[in-house]
Amino acid sequence: MIYAVCAPVCNTHYAPTSISAPVFLSQKGTVFTIQRINVILKEAKKRYRLKVKNFSCHSLRKTFGRQVYTMNGENSELALVKLMELFNHSSVAIIKRYLGLRQEEILETYDCLTF
Repeated sequence: MIYAVCAPVCNTHYAPTSISAPVFLSQKGTVFTIQRINVILKEAKKRYRLKVKNFSCHSLRKTFGRQVYTMNGENSELALVKLMELFNHSSVAIIKRYLGLRQEEILETYDCLTF
């Protein structure tokens, strides 16, 4: 996803040198601030008429979390623990709420009811 968005803007392929290497670099090789990345994302959204409601560093972070959770299937609980640490959340309950999973669980409760 990041490459797909960044490619038209940056015109370069990203090849990270380490796990902690910055993803977005300027042409001068300096690290972009979060605010600047949000401006770039907003420009890409407008330029390519992307039909997304929220498009920011935060929404990419959240999307990443949802993808990791979804792609782990049977190991989704372990994925939540890893995401909790990665996102620096204090509990699995908080990461579930952050990713919108708790709301889904609550709504599923109503689906179980029969009248």
